[in-house]
Amino acid sequence: MTLDTLDALRALYPPAKERALRKQLDALDPHCRRFVAMSPFVVLASRGTDGTMDASPRGGEPGFVLAPDAHTLLLPDASGNNRLDTLENIVATGAIGMLFMLPGVDETLRVNGSARLTVDPARLALFPRAPRLVIEVRVREAYLHCAKALMRSKLWDAGRQVPRSALPTMGEMIKDQTRDEAPAESQAQMLARYAEDL
Repeated sequence: MTLDTLDALRALYPPAKERALRKQLDALDPHCRRFVAMSPFVVLASRGTDGTMDASPRGGEPGFVLAPDAHTLLLPDASGNNRLDTLENIVATGAIGMLFMLPGVDETLRVNGSARLTVDPARLALFPRAPRLVIEVRVREAYLHCAKALMRSKLWDAGRQVPRSALPTMGEMIKDQTRDEAPAESQAQMLARYAEDL
């Protein structure tokens, strides 16, 4: 049996706790802005006009995402695979969700809003290495998410880290997926290639 109505879904759960509803803000308070300033990692969720979804990890030195005011986030675009899934979705719909993480901290920060792409020289100049463009986010919702998911997963527990050797190299996996006849790129080759544009 599938659940296909909100009433059927809600019948399985008690009402949301008042605290969980009240903690949702319509702007970045000082705690949210500090969280952003300390974060080296964020996942961007975006949506295309056909309803397809994308989630893309972004990383940098802590503070690589700027919060110049309580309603704005600025994310420099870094070099990648040039698929541009997130950027194309932003152009198409402007919808964005962000999940900020801090190594060692089980709470996360969720931000939802609208985004646009800018090449304004004043925005580009805010970053040490001027990016091609900046994702400018207008904050609509911000809230600190409870620690349960990361506590359950023990994500930051060093004893639970998976050795890289537990999986084939990225080159080997992509070779299998694409049925490429060329030799697979080794882990060392991949790391050397990445080092050129980190």
